[in-house]
Amino acid sequence: MSHIKGGLVILKEMVNSLPPSEKKIAMYILNNPEESILLTALMLGEKSKTSSAAVIRLCKSLGFSGFQELKIRVAGDLQKESVTEYRDIEPNEGFKNIIDKVTANTIQTLQETADIMSETNLEKAVKALESAPSIIFFGVGASYIAAKDAEQKFLRINKNAYAFSDVHMAATSIANKGPDDVVVGISYSGKTEEVVRLLKLAKHNHSTAISITKYGNSPVANFSDIRLHTSAAKEAKIRSGATSSRIAQLQVIDILFMCLASVQYEETVKHLDRTRGAISFLKD
Repeated sequence: MSHIKGGLVILKEMVNSLPPSEKKIAMYILNNPEESILLTALMLGEKSKTSSAAVIRLCKSLGFSGFQELKIRVAGDLQKESVTEYRDIEPNEGFKNIIDKVTANTIQTLQETADIMSETNLEKAVKALESAPSIIFFGVGASYIAAKDAEQKFLRINKNAYAFSDVHMAATSIANKGPDDVVVGISYSGKTEEVVRLLKLAKHNHSTAISITKYGNSPVANFSDIRLHTSAAKEAKIRSGATSSRIAQLQVIDILFMCLASVQYEETVKHLDRTRGAISFLKD
């Protein structure tokens, strides 16, 4: 099993969107994680006053291959040091406390995003990006920051990458794309209507649609061919530019870029040397 963590993170995010019987099981696991990993599906169904069939349905709803994967992921979470919940700032709080809280929240976001990352989907995404004649990144609001970051990274390694926040400009570009091109829709909630519409357009043109959203089913994810997920941990109430979600999106972009750079290592080094040389030339 490539990933052995992230079970509790995913359960916490999905619990309120589950059907009643599956929700009861999820709540039981969250309240009794140590006991739950020792139970069979039948025993867990009995403990949660549901059924073994409901346990299997829960695993499917969470996107797991089966009950064994759920137990392995939860067991992996229990091996980690306990993590505090996301912490918000207080009125007139000391700057040192704010530094510590923001740093702790960021570390938690990065670790949880890594824990829930699907290596299989990541590999599919990198393969699509590797051979794509052009790549379009689209995001609205804070998600556009991640899209723009992706554009400048991929341009440095000679990829035809474009970032858009204007839906009309993005649609105009996607309209002329084909089966080998890639469109990446970025939306933390997975519900941003503009992103949904653009991914629909991409699929209509048979381009590969990749989504970057928080974990779980969503309109954006449902209209993508490849789903990548960020941590679904709760945001602090007082924030600037969707702090935690923005950090997680940038992390996923970095992971995509580094994986692609590793696959095309020699070519990547060549292009990076050229771009560094160009910048040095401008400074001389």
